[in-house]
Amino acid sequence: MMDDVLVMQGVTRDYPVGGAFAKKRTLRALRGIDLTVSRGRTLGLVGESGCGKSTLAKVLLGVEEATSGTVLVDGHPIESYGRIERAKLIQPVFQDPYSSLNPRMTVASIIGAPLQVRGEGTGDSRRKRVEEVAGEVGLPRHLIGAYPSQLSGGQRQRVAIARALIGEPKILICDEPTSALDVSVQSQILNLLHRLKQELNLTMILISHNLAVVHHLADEVAVMYLGRIVEHGPSQAIFDRAHHPYSSALLKAVLPPRPGSRLPELGLEAEFPSPLNPPSGCPFHPRCSNDDGTTCHEIDPEPSGTSHTYRCHHPDNFTQTAAQDQAPAD
Repeated sequence: MMDDVLVMQGVTRDYPVGGAFAKKRTLRALRGIDLTVSRGRTLGLVGESGCGKSTLAKVLLGVEEATSGTVLVDGHPIESYGRIERAKLIQPVFQDPYSSLNPRMTVASIIGAPLQVRGEGTGDSRRKRVEEVAGEVGLPRHLIGAYPSQLSGGQRQRVAIARALIGEPKILICDEPTSALDVSVQSQILNLLHRLKQELNLTMILISHNLAVVHHLADEVAVMYLGRIVEHGPSQAIFDRAHHPYSSALLKAVLPPRPGSRLPELGLEAEFPSPLNPPSGCPFHPRCSNDDGTTCHEIDPEPSGTSHTYRCHHPDNFTQTAAQDQAPAD
């Protein structure tokens, strides 16, 4: 479709592991990723550390190349774009604003660097554009000449967002954009991203392990486990009625507990498996409390559903609703 900014079809990413004194093995970090993101939409990508979220972002940013599969941006294969073209199309906002900004550059130089690298405009026109974008992200004019060390964490992240937006990218990848910030500042940055998305019709991929943050921003959610998408659908549909046990476990861990109760446990049966030795059948079965012992061990479930898809042999046994967990205490 013309309105699909990003299309990923069967994308895998393999890494060779081992050396001279160990048998060479293959670590498959991405396992047949199929995703489509439409213009002006925000996709929340969630899952535990090691599930493949950051690898997917690296493939999109050109830091890594896909081993197989197809990635289309605006209808064209991503490899057909040159390095500078690709950087203009897709821009990141990193997790830590304290390490992602050059401490020796002023705010104006940091924000305007993409324009200077691409040779766009004159010095005066770039300065004017820097001031415009700084205003859009809520940075006061007097901070444009400041250095990162003179800014708060929230101000630094606004600088990082402005730098990403100045070239008017097609896709903004936000990798845990608030996790390094104080709690009091996190909501400000989330609200800023929400406003910018609406005003600029931004297409965003929001990477997070925190479903509460994703619920605030995302139009749709993709839940990743061991390098694959195990559930994908409209954000509210997943929060109202998750169909995969892993999604349900994540929901239970972040939904507000009843008054006076402790924070809910994740409740999984085992630790995250090694990507070098993934389980047979359904990769989630070693951690699943309702593993049937046969089908789950032997057959890898295919995606079920249409607009809301999931990979589970027994979705009715695990369906978790937000309304159930938020019911008032007796």
